[in-house]
Amino acid sequence: MGPPSVTVRCPSCGRALTATLAPAPPTQWFPCPSCHAPVPVVVPRDPPPLYTWEVVAGLYPRLVPPRPPRWRPTTIAAVALAAASVLAAVSAGLLGYEGYAASQPTTVSVSGTVFKDAGGGLLVPAPGAHVSLSVDGNLFAATTAGPGGAFQFVKVPGGGLELNVTAAGYGPTIVYTFASRSYSTQTHGLSITLEPGGPANSSVNALTPFADLETLLAYVGGASVLFGVASLVAAGAALAVRRPDGAVPGVVGAGAAIAVPAVLLFLSLGDSFPYVTILAGVVGGAGAVAMVVAALELASRPAPSS
Repeated sequence: MGPPSVTVRCPSCGRALTATLAPAPPTQWFPCPSCHAPVPVVVPRDPPPLYTWEVVAGLYPRLVPPRPPRWRPTTIAAVALAAASVLAAVSAGLLGYEGYAASQPTTVSVSGTVFKDAGGGLLVPAPGAHVSLSVDGNLFAATTAGPGGAFQFVKVPGGGLELNVTAAGYGPTIVYTFASRSYSTQTHGLSITLEPGGPANSSVNALTPFADLETLLAYVGGASVLFGVASLVAAGAALAVRRPDGAVPGVVGAGAAIAVPAVLLFLSLGDSFPYVTILAGVVGGAGAVAMVVAALELASRPAPSS
């Protein structure tokens, strides 16, 4: 059997063209006898071509070979855990320093004004009101409010300060505040209002969650130790999460990082040291990123065959 012949029409002028095809290549070109435009002719085959690139070879450029992404999800988790580890360690060091500074001796002055509630929202000074000051539960001094209801204590040692204010015909008012080298609440310009009533009708105004210096140091020390533990756990997880079986350690390390701001809030230290709170929030955010990545990696694992 001789080479096959096919008849096609020129796409430029429409004239019929008979071409004798060779076995190869799959696409062959023949000049139109009328307009001389090159006409492509495809060698018949079984099965017929399905795609344009099979009909006209070289019509499309070669595809770039796919490359794996430079940043794998486990790499993102490892970076987040490493950042959480470093920042948790920094937070632990800062809290330790703040605790050390708070334990150093210091003196402050405590002053304020005592008012009486005269009814109808009217407050009047309470001269002669009795004001006693205790430091860490021990009575330090007592005084009487002056003509304008003002009082003042000087050279008060640092710690948890308790002001107990009483006056005849009025319920006692207790104010808790704190003073130290690293953490203090209001000690100047205190405004204390006495409500009508008797000894059983007392009111409490707590400006600090810490009753004494020992409580503050215990909370700060506990948080510092927990931050250090979280830093070590996150560091170990950062090294293990990129391994084939590292999703579980990644989840554990991410949980430890997320617990850092929770510990700070649970121990009532969030408002006491704002910059440590910011660092702890970043640690928790990095832990959340690592948790999502590690959990997705763990969920995408194939189920073990039975």
